[in-house]
Amino acid sequence: MQRTTDPSLATPAASSHAAPSQLFQPLTLSQLTLPNRIVIAPMCQYSAQEGNANDWHLMHYGSLAVSGAGMLVLEATAVSAVGRITDKDLGIYSDDNQQALGRLMGSLRKLSDIPVAIQLAHAGRKASSHLPWEGAAQIAPDAPRGWVAQAPSAIAHAAGEVPPAEMTPAELAEVKDAFVAAAKAADALGIDGIEIHMAHGYLLHEFLSPLSNSRNDAYGGSLENRLRYPLELFAAVRAAVPSAKPVWVRISASDWAPGGWDIDGSIALAQGLKALGCSAIHVSSGGLSTAQQIPVQPGYQVGFAEAIKQATGLTTIAVGLVTEPAQAEHIVASGQADAVAIGRAALYDPRWPWHAAASLGAQVDAPRQYWRSQPREYSKLFRGAAVGVR
Repeated sequence: MQRTTDPSLATPAASSHAAPSQLFQPLTLSQLTLPNRIVIAPMCQYSAQEGNANDWHLMHYGSLAVSGAGMLVLEATAVSAVGRITDKDLGIYSDDNQQALGRLMGSLRKLSDIPVAIQLAHAGRKASSHLPWEGAAQIAPDAPRGWVAQAPSAIAHAAGEVPPAEMTPAELAEVKDAFVAAAKAADALGIDGIEIHMAHGYLLHEFLSPLSNSRNDAYGGSLENRLRYPLELFAAVRAAVPSAKPVWVRISASDWAPGGWDIDGSIALAQGLKALGCSAIHVSSGGLSTAQQIPVQPGYQVGFAEAIKQATGLTTIAVGLVTEPAQAEHIVASGQADAVAIGRAALYDPRWPWHAAASLGAQVDAPRQYWRSQPREYSKLFRGAAVGVR
C-alpha cells in the first residue's frame, strides 16, 4: 500500500535559542564526522568536457566548500560514458576524468577542510539527453551527440523515445565493475564519502521500479528480485573501499505513479542496505515516470525519510524544498531525519549555512578572509574569528 507524506511533518517549529541548535550538532557516518547536519546535495552542472571537471567546477565547488555546511556532495558523476545523462556530465571513468577530479580536489583542500563526498551514477534509460537549457529531450542514438542507452528492460522513459537496450548478464557485471572502479578511484583521490545514486529514474532506480523493470530473470518480477541487482552492486562497492569510509545511497522513496515503486519497497531496500553496512540513506522521490503526480510543498519528502528512519534506524538525510533554517532545525530536532540536504537553496544562496547558524544561535567555520564580514549582531557566528585593525 502506498503511503504518503503528512503535510504537518513539514511545518517548522518556532526558532528558539534556549537550547543548542540540533542542526549544528556533529554527525558521524562510519568514521567520518561532519561538523553539522547540513549537507550540500549533489546538483548536476552539465558543464564537463568529455567528463572532465574544469574551471566552472572549481568556481562552483570552491564557493560551496566555504559555505559552512557539514558536507559537500559532488554532482552525479558517471561511472561510464554510456552512463552519462548528457555529453556534458561529470565523469570518473577515464584517466583524464580522474586527473581532472584530482585537480579539483587539490584546490578544494586548499580552500576548506569541509568533508567532500561524490555521487556515483549511471543514467540508465535517461542517458543520451539534451542539456536542461536545451529542453532535456532524448537525443536519438543515431543523431550527433547521441548513443544507445542501457536499462533493465527495453522500455522507453517517455512516449516517442527510442527504447534503451535491455542489459545482458555480461553488461550487468560490467556496470557493477564500473561502479567498483569508480569507488576505488574516488578513494584514491581522497574523497571522504561515496553516495550511490539509486534515485530519480536512473539505472538503479529503474531496477527497483516495476514500471521500468519487466525482466524475467533473477533481477525482475518480485520485489526480492528487483532489489537484487542494486543490493549486489552496493555490496561490491562497500567491499571495495576501506570500512572507515562511509558509503550510502540516495533513493526515490516513491514514483508518485500508479503501480510504481513506493515507501514499502523503500523500507525493504533500506533494511537490505543496512545489513550490508550502508552508512546512511538520502531520501528523495520521483523522476522515473512521466505519469508522476507530486504534491509539491515545503518538505514534501520529509515524511518518507521519517518512515524509513523509524522502520530501520538507518541514519537518514531528508531533502526537498527545505529552504528555511527553522524548518531544517525542526526536521532534525524532532527526529524526522538525522540531517538535511539543500540543493537549489544553496545555488541561490551559497552562504545558506551561515544564515542558518545566525538565525539559530549557532556557529560555523568561515574563511579568515571573510571574518570581517561577520555582522555585529552575530558577534560569535564565525568560529575563532579575530580581526585586527590599523
